[in-house]
Amino acid sequence: MAMLGMPTFQSMRSFILCLCLAIGLSHQSTIGTRPADPNAILKFREDGTFHVSVFSDTHLAMCAWHPGCLLQDKKGVKVISDVLDMEKPDFAVFNGDLINADSAFKHNASHYVDQLVKPLIDRGLTWGSTYGNHDHQTQLDGDTLLAREQMFAGARTTRMVQGDVGTTNYYLPVYPAGCNSGKDIRKCSPELILWFFDSRGGRRYQEVGNKAVSNPNWVDTKVVEWFQQTTAEMRNKYQKVIPSVGFTHIPPYAMVRLQEKGVDKYHQPGINDETASPQGQGWCIDNTDGNPDCKYGLQDVPFMNAIVNTEGFMGLFSGHDHANSWCHKWTEKLPGMTVKGRGVHLCFGQHTGYGGYGNWIRGSRELLFSKDDIKKFVFDSHIRLESGGIVGAISLNSTYGEDSYPETPNDKTYLYG
Repeated sequence: MAMLGMPTFQSMRSFILCLCLAIGLSHQSTIGTRPADPNAILKFREDGTFHVSVFSDTHLAMCAWHPGCLLQDKKGVKVISDVLDMEKPDFAVFNGDLINADSAFKHNASHYVDQLVKPLIDRGLTWGSTYGNHDHQTQLDGDTLLAREQMFAGARTTRMVQGDVGTTNYYLPVYPAGCNSGKDIRKCSPELILWFFDSRGGRRYQEVGNKAVSNPNWVDTKVVEWFQQTTAEMRNKYQKVIPSVGFTHIPPYAMVRLQEKGVDKYHQPGINDETASPQGQGWCIDNTDGNPDCKYGLQDVPFMNAIVNTEGFMGLFSGHDHANSWCHKWTEKLPGMTVKGRGVHLCFGQHTGYGGYGNWIRGSRELLFSKDDIKKFVFDSHIRLESGGIVGAISLNSTYGEDSYPETPNDKTYLYG
């Protein structure tokens, strides 16, 4: 029996929950929402450049039931704010695991997007997202998360492939500086295409209490077919190869084999502390999971075939593995694989949030495109750290993997300290 005047555990838990919700609601009320402008387009700057900041694994609501999460989320959002002020990009990407939905509450899990996008809204910037395995959970599904994102004017996240194939499968064209929205856009052709692929994973969205069912953790073949068909249609319409890059949360299996081949600290600079966890991991070839004998089911082979055989596809960027931040150029048929690389660059981002595992220093991956360089299918990248430093500055060109760069220090940052 509890002593008179002393709060019970349950009453304290209820108080903390109410406090967290009140703070969350108070924060949300400070953000105005309005429908996204359907006519807004992405454009290169007048100087012929286009700059993208990529934020990976923000993991808001890592422990939504505990007030310590308020600090986690606050510090993660501050990383985004600081990077935006230092880099001043034209566009931002949230590359999966925006929300740690498996530890959030069902009734407001999607509302954490409000905190995540506020730094962009405050600076008048737009963004696009891919969803990760922690965004697809019993308490949250991609459609609910997408609806919340699209309440904000800056959201460019959308859905172009219908069916049970994930939510964030779409593309965004980037036009020359002189192009205008509306009817005049028909006179322009894109200079760059940004592709977004939903690698899914996590759990099926269900009522709390039902048995959790695993989501497939790879880019669906229907999405692959859409990507190939749309690319062919663009080639026919514009009568040219349009340079492109892609974003997907879970990396393809080729990154496992490239890592096994070796990540050289001078030729592929970046943190390399974790064995890559690919699409198809934990599944059998017959698309069943739960069999301990099945380590990888080959489900991402169609996706890998598509990206290596798409002319002008320069690079694919993933998150998921918080302790990896390197890039590798895939040029060959790797051991144990049927797909041969043809020069596409496969890259990890930088863990951005204070939610999720690990204390590797937080930051973002920056992508720097120029109209002149992408004609040669070349672009630059670096990691911007929350400390203000820049590491891993590289040119993703024909000699990447042979060129030497400074080693990336393996620094750490902590929630308290």
